Amino acid sequence: MAARGATWIRSIKRIYGLDLGRTCHQVSPLILKKSLLHQAHEVPLRAKYGGRHTVTLIPGDGVGPAMVTAVQDIFRYIGAPVDFEELTLSGLDLTDEEIFCDKMDDVVTSVKRNGVAIKGNIFTPLDKPTFKSLNVELRHNNVDLVIIRENTEGEYSHIEHENVTGVIESFKIMTEEKCTLIAKYAFDFAVKHGRKKVTAVHKANIMKLGDGLFLRCCGEVAKDYPDIEYNSMIIDNCCMQLVSNPQQFDVMVMPNLYGNIVSNIGASLVGGPGIVPGENVGGDYAVFESGSRHTGRDIEGKNISNPMSLLFASTLMLEHLG
Repeated sequence: MAARGATWIRSIKRIYGLDLGRTCHQVSPLILKKSLLHQAHEVPLRAKYGGRHTVTLIPGDGVGPAMVTAVQDIFRYIGAPVDFEELTLSGLDLTDEEIFCDKMDDVVTSVKRNGVAIKGNIFTPLDKPTFKSLNVELRHNNVDLVIIRENTEGEYSHIEHENVTGVIESFKIMTEEKCTLIAKYAFDFAVKHGRKKVTAVHKANIMKLGDGLFLRCCGEVAKDYPDIEYNSMIIDNCCMQLVSNPQQFDVMVMPNLYGNIVSNIGASLVGGPGIVPGENVGGDYAVFESGSRHTGRDIEGKNISNPMSLLFASTLMLEHLG
């Protein structure tokens, strides 16, 4: 198992309100994240037989398959009681959306059946405006922080349209329910893991209603945890503070887009995207992956990819499985 040492960062993304009952075609032929993790009214079906667990495995693109192979080899060597159900899903499959949707349906079915998945990063094409991301070396010592991001709202709600030619409207959705849930998750995580401080990251000085709601919800939740220190920080100052003095942070909670940016900064603090693990945690389902969304296509096939981020993610998966 991986030690949570001096250079340990976990990226934890809370998932709520996802409907696994809808098919790829009914939602959109180009959405993965919105359909993976949480079914509010279903009892999770943990695939466990004779003390062994079945886990959905999605190798992904770029260096993902090589990283997955490393995890499988180590699990086999140590005798981890995990069997992998391997499924192929690639951003490159989008050349044929019908094939992509069929694979997508298989992945969703597998995650629903097994309750747990681990994945490599999946390539996101930039030339497809309707495509939603399939994943939606500066070094410091003594960096040990947790990044918790809400993963279904904010700028990643993927609600945008072109009113007239050359004019785009993109909606940022924030709800009191999701803001409160992610705040409570952050404080509960801090209590469970012996953390001392929670920092809410926001831009409420500009987005006074949207981020203002998030900040208000965090402040209200903080009142129920008097033993946990609480503060807030504007996102641009937070980025500067992360680079200059990351040791001041413990647990960080934030809306979606900020979490994406901050988690990449966090990865750079401890050695790059090959180090940091991440987990997408829902009410019933969980998907584990690298904490930073780099597919590594530039080094694919060169046998030089660092599997540690996925290995760390696999240890988080083993903890989740008990």
